[in-house]
Amino acid sequence: MMPLTVLGDGNEGIIKKIGGKPEVKKHLENLGFIVGDSVIVITEQNGNIIVKVKESRIAISKEMAMKIYV
Repeated sequence: MMPLTVLGDGNEGIIKKIGGKPEVKKHLENLGFIVGDSVIVITEQNGNIIVKVKESRIAISKEMAMKIYV
């Protein structure tokens, strides 16, 4: 298991765990990050990571991405 930030551009992973405080977990779940679902890292730009989850592209900060484990 590793943080989402370790996954390189174009790589896919299955979300195994979401860490952080309950409100952070809830926020990430509302964005579509659900344990067991796949996530693809599109690219990293300006300190943000752009990912594809559930047919949507979402930009999240590296700090948030460190709380998502694949």
